[in-house]
Amino acid sequence: MSKVVKFGGSSLASAEQFEKVGAIIRAEEERRYVVPSAPGKRFKEDTKVTDMLYGCYAIAEDGKDFKKELNAIKDRYNEIIAGLKLELSLEKEFEVIEKNFKKKAGSNYAASRGEYLNGIIMANYLGYDFIDAAEVIFFDENGDFDADKTNEVLSKRLEKSPKAVVPGFYGALPDGTVKTFSRGGSDVTGSIVAKAAKADIYENWTDVSGFLIADPRIINNPKGIEVITYKELRELSYMGAGVLHEDAIFPVRQEGIPINIRNTNAPADNGTWIVGSTCQKSKYTITGIAGKKGFCSINIEKDMMNSEVGFGRKVLQAFEENGISFEHVPSGIDTMTVFVHQDEFMHKEQKVVAGINRLAKPDAIEIESDLALIAVVGRGMKNARGTAGRIFSALAHVNVNVRMIDQGSSEQNIIIGVANSDFENAIRAIYDIFVETQI
Repeated sequence: MSKVVKFGGSSLASAEQFEKVGAIIRAEEERRYVVPSAPGKRFKEDTKVTDMLYGCYAIAEDGKDFKKELNAIKDRYNEIIAGLKLELSLEKEFEVIEKNFKKKAGSNYAASRGEYLNGIIMANYLGYDFIDAAEVIFFDENGDFDADKTNEVLSKRLEKSPKAVVPGFYGALPDGTVKTFSRGGSDVTGSIVAKAAKADIYENWTDVSGFLIADPRIINNPKGIEVITYKELRELSYMGAGVLHEDAIFPVRQEGIPINIRNTNAPADNGTWIVGSTCQKSKYTITGIAGKKGFCSINIEKDMMNSEVGFGRKVLQAFEENGISFEHVPSGIDTMTVFVHQDEFMHKEQKVVAGINRLAKPDAIEIESDLALIAVVGRGMKNARGTAGRIFSALAHVNVNVRMIDQGSSEQNIIIGVANSDFENAIRAIYDIFVETQI
């Protein structure tokens, strides 16, 4: 059995955190491949090393002296090395970084050095091999991740290293130039390594004990999610629930490798398991609740709309022509509503309205702003009667008016539209009826 373990920035922010991580890795022989992030915040007002690198490089790019800022980054790493009592010097690496900053090697290169340097420290601390991600993770000429080449090269490299550290967040373009994933991309690297290593489990260690049913900023001490499927996670992540980088799902999903979200500061907690499918029933009818504010609806009315072939396409064409993507399109016999992000739509609304009038010739168009969308997700809903009715009942009880409800064909999610001002109350009411009272 083998495990790939990824540790987030908060897990590696200091020597003390490194020691916790070392104890976790050494506790199980199966934890063979480690993917570290750059050091995160040590305390609330602290700065992440990645942000320090971005700031330092910006000064270098302006042609100004950046030695003070680079020394501050060097101090962060030397503090970790000293705390771990390692016989290690990063002086040569920093000399190379300084030269490349002066040559203006690019912000991708600059940002990637956080993981690169932390990877060197981690390999030295554990006694593992160090594999530079730029040598085994590849992007094509267009900057898109090259999954096939990466898997081929990385698999062969890992076969030679029974235990290794591969820094997260970056790879290389065909000419060798360093290219990073989007922020949080170490999650993606961990997934890529798990696939290449044919790992049995991908453990993603962070500062929370897995996913929670609802946002703790809205619900006081919400219950945790023990098991969630990839489909459920996709729905919740899309609606704003964030613990794992969204792109990290796909490489392991293809291989059927489960992901276990764990807490570095509470390693005894089981965390959340993310799986392809499961026979395990959810503890509650729902798996999770997530949502976003800042939508608006464009309500289109036309008599006999349902019998007009291509009406929906004509309406959506007006949005496409203006570069606006839609979120949901519930419809009736003579009505069709398009939900879009308000900040994308507001500056182009009259162009879109004119386009709809020109293409679809509706009887009326009404726009409603300041709306929120809430996703209620759960594989248990498929076999539970009256789920939508319970949602309506809960919202009516707290005087929340439902502006829209849309149920997916998989019966795993229900989307509810409410006013922005009712967003938090709506989530509390739904959580209460399905989790607290379970009426």
